[in-house]
Amino acid sequence: MTQYDTKYDVAIIGGGAAGLMCAIEAGKRGRSVVVIESGKSVAGKIRISGGGRCNFTNIHCRPSNFYSENNHFCKSALKRYGPQEFIRMVENHDIAYHEKTLGQLFCDNSANDIITMLVKECDWAGVKIKTNEMAENIKKSEVGYAFNISEEAIECASLVIASGGPSIPKMGATGFGYDVARDFKLKIVDPVPALVPLTFGEDFIFDFRDLAGVAVDVRVKCAKTAFDEALLFTHKGLSGPAILQISSYWRSGMDIIVNLAPNNNVFEELKAVKESSPKQEIHTALSAILPKRLAIYLCEHSKVWGPLADLSHKKIQSVADQVNAWQLKPNGTEGFATAEVTRGGVSTHELSSKTMESNRNPGLFFIGEVVDVTGHLGGFNFQWAWASGHAAGQYV
Repeated sequence: MTQYDTKYDVAIIGGGAAGLMCAIEAGKRGRSVVVIESGKSVAGKIRISGGGRCNFTNIHCRPSNFYSENNHFCKSALKRYGPQEFIRMVENHDIAYHEKTLGQLFCDNSANDIITMLVKECDWAGVKIKTNEMAENIKKSEVGYAFNISEEAIECASLVIASGGPSIPKMGATGFGYDVARDFKLKIVDPVPALVPLTFGEDFIFDFRDLAGVAVDVRVKCAKTAFDEALLFTHKGLSGPAILQISSYWRSGMDIIVNLAPNNNVFEELKAVKESSPKQEIHTALSAILPKRLAIYLCEHSKVWGPLADLSHKKIQSVADQVNAWQLKPNGTEGFATAEVTRGGVSTHELSSKTMESNRNPGLFFIGEVVDVTGHLGGFNFQWAWASGHAAGQYV
């Protein structure tokens, strides 16, 4: 019979949002819980999120804000632990917060307030946290599961993988959770960067350099999905909330359609200016709708220049089409280095939507970003972390 240094009811690998929430809930139920974190401290991604203020949830959170091979999977956990439940915890700790656009909630002070809250809750629940430790040699045991850390052999009845995905590798993110899933014969949906800036070919990049820093509110569409938010031109391509959102739906080879003035019928407005001020240059008229640098670029790109009086309706239409339906083909993304989250992960078909437990490996759970559930930008991925962690915490 194998001897282990320490035995716990629950071992959680990953001390991020999902892992800490699961630990809190399991500890509240009287379970002995240990969290194994590879970093120097827990909650690294929380610390840098929301510009350091942590966009911790979104009051409009609903299942339609999530992408997965099985879009129904997230419903159970989100129904049982929604934004109001987490907000209640935040308010119980007297953390000041505010709503920004589109239901996004941020700390008034710092993301550290959320981290301090979670660590306090872990302390109150009797949870042990071990940092700077890597779990190795994970295997089944007589009780449940066993693994090694630096100088300790640990056995647990329930093992929870909350190690996230490979997005933002500078924070120590890896594909560890996928390796564990594969070791236990679970299917993986190919992980790719999500909520990430889009890149373009050299021709576009050369042009975009002159537009770097220009921001504009747009509607961006890919296939049947569209988002109305801000777009930002960069030295590498396109970023901003609208682009990050659509990146989760974009696939290699697909076009995106950008409406740079979604509240304007640009053709009709330019025609009106032509009638009232025929000597006005088209780029000047367009600058009343768009930032000047962007207006000039689009006129040059359309090869339409000069006073409106000298331009046919067909030429004016060609410029308007560039504004209201600009068709672009990205050649890729900036990758995991700048991706906020990972799309894909442990297949939801392998897990119970109620408990997050592996269907074929009793006692093995996967929560948070490591699972094939990806939220929209704006606090939704944190809400999935809280909800999935809470769900598993009720059953481990």
